[in-house]
Amino acid sequence: MAATIDGPTMYPAVLTLSCRNRPGIVGAVGNFLHEHGLDIREAQQFDDRASGQFFMRVVFAPVDPARCLTLPEFSPVADDFGMDWAMTPVSHRPRTMILVSRFDHCLVDLLYRQRTGELPMETAGIIANHPRDTYAHLDLDGIPFHYMPVTAGTKMEQETEIWRLVRASGAELVILARYMQVLSDALVAKLAGRCINIHHSFLPGFKGAKPYHQAYARGVKLIGATAHYVTSALDEGPIIEQDVERISHGDTPEVLVRKGRDIERRVLARAVLHHLERRVFISGSKTVVFAG
Repeated sequence: MAATIDGPTMYPAVLTLSCRNRPGIVGAVGNFLHEHGLDIREAQQFDDRASGQFFMRVVFAPVDPARCLTLPEFSPVADDFGMDWAMTPVSHRPRTMILVSRFDHCLVDLLYRQRTGELPMETAGIIANHPRDTYAHLDLDGIPFHYMPVTAGTKMEQETEIWRLVRASGAELVILARYMQVLSDALVAKLAGRCINIHHSFLPGFKGAKPYHQAYARGVKLIGATAHYVTSALDEGPIIEQDVERISHGDTPEVLVRKGRDIERRVLARAVLHHLERRVFISGSKTVVFAG
């Protein structure tokens, strides 16, 4: 299946594909691009011997920069190999919805990285289960803010509204930036493959309330964070990015929280960037990530 943007486009563009591995895939892709006057700028591929799946990401541009081209029709090649594929201009900036709770460090970091051009996305809106004055110190620069408090009695109603906002805004990606609510299986299914969560632990790890206090009580020597796609299995979705930091017996729970927030920010940012640059392929319960 394809996700091609039609009509005249800016180059370079990126082709991503996955299919059952068999001889001839790389040659077919290379010949196709050559026949359309396109030059390969970057290429990465992976043959997963365990699953038999093949994954590929190719960045390309016209050999003659003066030529005005549209994205070529790749379907004949894709159909021959049974590919799932997408062809998109590198300049495409996906619209993104960010969900947040009281802790705003990941939200602040994402907005900063977007404004500086580090994250090629457009923030379509922010959904929070705390009122706007909780984030009064933040300049949202006109980004729509939606206050949606959640209780046991209103959870399904609020999820219906979240889904409405995602669709109405044209959001292609949803980021749970320390959004401390568990999404229902129904909403998770609608957001499959396009909802990223940051978990305050190097999974598997300490679950439940106050994870850094649990870590302190156990005398751990490493703390970490994990960014993953959201699935119906809580905190067990395909992992995109992880990182750790060494700590000592002298670090208090407060120091662990501070260090943990730093890790969470950078892990989430890297995971989001990988997704935006179309570097992540979901392969069952895992991911293939062609890091830049």
